[in-house]
Amino acid sequence: QVQLVESGGGLMQAGDSLRLSCVVSGRTFFNLNMGWFRQASGKEREFVAGMSWIAATTYYSDSVKGRFTISRDNARSTVYLQMNTLKPEDTAEYYCAADRGRHEYYTTYSSANAYDYWGQGTQVTVSS
Repeated sequence: QVQLVESGGGLMQAGDSLRLSCVVSGRTFFNLNMGWFRQASGKEREFVAGMSWIAATTYYSDSVKGRFTISRDNARSTVYLQMNTLKPEDTAEYYCAADRGRHEYYTTYSSANAYDYWGQGTQVTVSS
């Protein structure tokens, strides 16, 4: 059974930095495309960042580009989301997701439907 477990969320102030982690177990990690999504209260889930397993190509939403960085450690089966210069509008539940590669990732990275496995989420709250 594939499991994704996020950690690292918390209550932060605007301008702070925070790193989220997501550990994957139950299957080979290195050939998974990995993504981070978030869902604010009363809003739809939205794409934040993604990383392909081939060439580790990264993708970001416009709202976080330049502030957030996705990375992965295949030896630890872990994907990270480094969040800098946090803003109150970054407040959301953050979810880690894994894509087995059924589609061309560069065309599907921002679509939640493309991902096969999801974590339970970790809350990030940013006060002004």
